[in-house]
Amino acid sequence: MSGIASAFSPPGHKALIAYVTVGYPTIDATLKVVPLLADSGCDVVELGIPFSDPLADGVTIQKSSFHALQNGVTPPLCFDVAKQLSKTVDIPLVFMSYFNPMFSYGLEEFCTACARSGISGLIIPDLPPEEGSELEAISRRQGLDLIYLLAPSSTEERIRLVAERSRGFIYVVSVTGVTGVRKRLPADLEAFVARVRKVATQPLCIGFGISTPEQARQVARIADGVIVGSRLIQLMEIEDGFISLAKLVKGLRNSIDI
Repeated sequence: MSGIASAFSPPGHKALIAYVTVGYPTIDATLKVVPLLADSGCDVVELGIPFSDPLADGVTIQKSSFHALQNGVTPPLCFDVAKQLSKTVDIPLVFMSYFNPMFSYGLEEFCTACARSGISGLIIPDLPPEEGSELEAISRRQGLDLIYLLAPSSTEERIRLVAERSRGFIYVVSVTGVTGVRKRLPADLEAFVARVRKVATQPLCIGFGISTPEQARQVARIADGVIVGSRLIQLMEIEDGFISLAKLVKGLRNSIDI
């Protein structure tokens, strides 16, 4: 069982996955928030490596990424943060990065650094499975799960390909578009998940647009995991010692455990 697979144990347990941008609003905040997320009920934390052109992200995460870059956050600093966090939390940590920073760093070197930093997996929004064979081989050698994404616009061929090659879980994007808080979930989400279930054996985790316990409850009825990002970033901006953040995460945990 990989580190990520343990997030879905025992059978039937719904995983709560949180996203934070490394270095937003500060490195110190990242080091404080991730243990808080783990203590509040998160099973996995995605650590976003800031990038100057985050095409899959909405305004909130774009802003956090820009701010982190202004703070001087680089991939080596992200490795250092992950290494520190891996010594203080027992849950899997996953890097979410775009392909360009990884390619510039060197795929072999990047994956080696991930493994040494205690990272369990990688989510690369702009890497289609048709172009991922090299990174798949390298990440597998380093014991990293390479997690692919599927969107409602995915063809049956793409769904089958991701089902064959995604490791850890499949990231199911709830909408065609970018990340961000939304008032309601798409009406056809359940049908889309059912299409993926026909061919996939991995856990299915739904992200993009989930921001409330009620939305998380809806998602947990049809998926194996719930991914929340933009709303957490917004709550990190409130200067209340992360009380509001912890309250939401506990509410999310309670809602999907029902």
